[in-house]
Amino acid sequence: MRHIRMAVWAGVAAAALAGTAGCGADTTKKAAEAVSGADTIFAALGRATDRTEELGSAEVRMTTTVGAGGPIAMEGTYSWGDGYAYDVEMDTAAAQMQTLTDDPTIRCLFVDGAYYYDTDPQPSGPLKGKEWMRVDASAMFGEQGAQALDGSGGGSPAASMKSLKYANDVEDLGSETVDGRSTTHYRAEIDAAQMNKFKQADGEDNAFDAVTGGGPTTMDVWVGAKDLPVRLKQRIGTMTVTMDFVRFGATADVQAPPAARTGDLTEAVKDAYAQQGTG
Repeated sequence: MRHIRMAVWAGVAAAALAGTAGCGADTTKKAAEAVSGADTIFAALGRATDRTEELGSAEVRMTTTVGAGGPIAMEGTYSWGDGYAYDVEMDTAAAQMQTLTDDPTIRCLFVDGAYYYDTDPQPSGPLKGKEWMRVDASAMFGEQGAQALDGSGGGSPAASMKSLKYANDVEDLGSETVDGRSTTHYRAEIDAAQMNKFKQADGEDNAFDAVTGGGPTTMDVWVGAKDLPVRLKQRIGTMTVTMDFVRFGATADVQAPPAARTGDLTEAVKDAYAQQGTG
């Protein structure tokens, strides 16, 4: 049973991290004074941030790698205009979720502060006869981290863009073509103290830091026409997330699956994480 719990935790951790576009810094803090010569870059990134927040949703393609693991590919929609949510399909084997479904891809939702995975009904346990597995975000980020994730859209592309204003070093790397579109490539370095949205106030460890290792964040942004990002790449500790924006706006609302068709594994995942931490 312990082996099963650990396998499920590993899969949920991989899938949850793959769906986390970024860790937005606290937007109530004042931006640090721009270094000499960086005003133009901050202005360009500020315009891109405003446009991203304004449009409220996007169709995306993305890949996530954690540590020495292979890339996890996914595609679907993110929304942040009226609460943070996403609806994506990801590679089942890459996300280590073969124990939960035979399908080559698995549908994953984040809505109302919880992750949902479209799994096969299991013969016993919380998923017996259920079509969906639910895991509260607190299993990955702790109670306060989960509140930040859901309440402020801390995992959304808009939140990631907002954190650029707290960069302590920015560069303009020049013109590049991305997905057939002309862009300007910018790079920003943000120290670990600023990227604190998913840190618990009491200092308690959480699964996000355990998997990624925490540390400083490097963000690369390719800004194209109409001041909109074309690609966003983030490196957080041992995790790298690359998101390509196919189009902005006009995505469907994300709805949680019916409770009667859902089994909750939040406590099981928390227990498995605790066991993983103790060896």
